[in-house]
Amino acid sequence: MNGAEAFIATLHKCGVEVCFANPGTSEMQLVAAVDRQHGMRAILGLFEGVVTGAADGYGRMADKPAVTLLHLGPGLGNGLANLHNARRAGSPIINMVGEHATYHKHFNAPLTSDTEGVAKPMSDWVRTSKSERDLAQAGAEAFVVAQSYPGKVATVVVPADHAWSEGSAEVAAPALPAASKAPEAAITAAAAALKAGAGPKCLFLGGRALREDALLQAGRIAAATGARLIAETFAARHQRGVGRVAVEKLPYFGEQAEAYLAEFKTIVFCGTEPPVSFFAYPGKPSWLSPEGAELVRLASLREDALAALTGLADALGAPAEPAQVQAATSFPAEPGKLNSANLGAVLAELLPANAIVSDEGATQGGASMLMCAGAKPHDWLQLTGGAIGQGLPLAVGAAVACPDRKVIALHGDGGAMYTNQALWTMAREQLDVTTIILNNGSYAILNIELMRVGVQNPGPKALAMLDLKNPAINWSQLSEGMGVPAVRVDTAEGFREALVEALAAKGPRLIEALL
Repeated sequence: MNGAEAFIATLHKCGVEVCFANPGTSEMQLVAAVDRQHGMRAILGLFEGVVTGAADGYGRMADKPAVTLLHLGPGLGNGLANLHNARRAGSPIINMVGEHATYHKHFNAPLTSDTEGVAKPMSDWVRTSKSERDLAQAGAEAFVVAQSYPGKVATVVVPADHAWSEGSAEVAAPALPAASKAPEAAITAAAAALKAGAGPKCLFLGGRALREDALLQAGRIAAATGARLIAETFAARHQRGVGRVAVEKLPYFGEQAEAYLAEFKTIVFCGTEPPVSFFAYPGKPSWLSPEGAELVRLASLREDALAALTGLADALGAPAEPAQVQAATSFPAEPGKLNSANLGAVLAELLPANAIVSDEGATQGGASMLMCAGAKPHDWLQLTGGAIGQGLPLAVGAAVACPDRKVIALHGDGGAMYTNQALWTMAREQLDVTTIILNNGSYAILNIELMRVGVQNPGPKALAMLDLKNPAINWSQLSEGMGVPAVRVDTAEGFREALVEALAAKGPRLIEALL
């Protein structure tokens, strides 16, 4: 057994079932090893950002890692933006990155780079194998790291000679450590703050605290204390909809978020940290929690949110039935020209039960998220790290992880161009993804940001850098060219008809919504 075969066999024994790949010459032994490994599915992405984003979506929905296959340092570099998003999401991912043979590196061939140096900023753990026998051990260690609660990005650099050399053997699947628990003192402090604190209180939730079981406990706490439940702005996976405990969303813009939190005298954090503004702006706040408020960390992203919230609810003597259970809601879809409001109303009405929404809707997607709060139960995945171009690959990974659930990719036109190759993978794998491109011909969020940072009277060159209409991108043609059936719509009636048809079909579809 060569090193590559032992490495892949070890990962599969640990439970890894999917490889998202964009390989090159240095990875051919790994390609062959994946081919020989029964039960390991191989999925090709035409760009490394699709590969890493798909692994993120898979990890969020499967709660276990896929493995990526990337070509040397430059190939890894192409995938870093979505590894940044994955790391912020706490997603489990294992990267296997090819490297030149150990005896070849000193020749400084054209693709030679500092592969570990490329990996470290967007990985929680990086290791280069020491030999063909060590490669399998590195795989087992990577799996343990990736499965560390709630998930981490682990990167193994694989020199080509370690992959092709014979004499290795697979390693037994290691035992996984239990999730870290919040200390009892933190639970006691949070209970005391919520019971004794004067004035309005809130429980600020993120990470795994936005899963259905943890939200149930948060609802019990709300019932016992009257605390409002507020979620971080961008969630890795938020389980929401009718019958689940509802939470409010912290606004995106810093001054709005500061005003939203201003009344609270006590804020207990679980699964996340105190919020800060995404960017610095002249004269606007960076730190968003109210001055003088009591801030209590119940559990960090890396501590078991369900256990912490359950412990807090029990310490408070909270009732078994939660408060703030989401009721069904509906919104009239105004007929005529399509806009974000009537699009959101139609989506909320037609959203299937147990759908998964990969949301990178940017400026035009906010209404959809708001209106879908009272739709059938569903999962909502968001842009956790702010690096755009995540939504389409995330949908690919979610569809691979959950083949029996409808996935909807809600995406702005500008961000979707970063990783439009994901459509090809959807077609190749016949993934059940309905993509909705919100096409307004602009990086609209950047037009807003231009004003917010204080730029006065921007000229034609500045505005041209934020405009996507010269030439206009025809998403329907682009989609059809990659094998995904598509339709263009510009009215609420047309969007409804197209969405009904797409949701009834099995396999990828794209709706280009002209706004």
